[in-house]
Amino acid sequence: MINYSEDQDRQYHIQVAPGEVGEYVILPGDPKRCEKIAKYFDDAHLVADSREFVTYTGTLNGVKVSVTSTGIGGPSASIALEELVRCGAKKFIRVGTCGGMQKEVKSGDIVVATGAIRMEGTSKEYAPIEFPAVADLEIVNAIVKSAKKLGAEYHTGVVQCKDAFYGQHHPEIMPVSYELENKWEAWLRMGCLASEMESAALFIAASFMRVQVGSLFLVMANQERAKAGLENPVVHDTDLAIRIAVEAIRELIANE
Repeated sequence: MINYSEDQDRQYHIQVAPGEVGEYVILPGDPKRCEKIAKYFDDAHLVADSREFVTYTGTLNGVKVSVTSTGIGGPSASIALEELVRCGAKKFIRVGTCGGMQKEVKSGDIVVATGAIRMEGTSKEYAPIEFPAVADLEIVNAIVKSAKKLGAEYHTGVVQCKDAFYGQHHPEIMPVSYELENKWEAWLRMGCLASEMESAALFIAASFMRVQVGSLFLVMANQERAKAGLENPVVHDTDLAIRIAVEAIRELIANE
């Protein structure tokens, strides 16, 4: 495969070279969250800042760990995953935000994905739609243990992944409203917990690349609770989700 980078030692998009990241990587979407996450590491330093991909590396429990932002959506998330794997990364935890779907999933809660609905395009370029997008069990267990340890209100289950943010929030104005609204109702009936944009692509790409990925999210709000007239504040503070991800990395390291 051609490396389009000007520096042939570095991956084209993330601009990271082998050896500059640890085997354990936290994956936020927002580049501005990377510095916040890196503050929980020991001896963290900036490795690269390229496009939407910001990378810091430090240590936890004496083991090299990293954080790399993926930007929004499956295409950039899968690029980050592939290039990080080429640089030596093996175990990943996505930490981000989501919109709750079931009425018991409240603002400020944590959702831990066990699987993802592939209502996006990236994963279809890796595997036929019949192949399931599932989180790695070891990673899920570490996240759940950490959520319990930190006293978080959390939910485990399937999340929905899409490409169009506003297709979720304003499906009625879209030309394909009939499909968006009907499928949303189906996901609700099947018990889907939340909607986000990256996990399906990450889970499928990880299956292909034989690496481990799990995901957890802060519930910012829940449009189904809003429709029902239930309390539905918008929560922005991702610190608890970040601390759970960091603690889960510690748990994974301890289990090696």
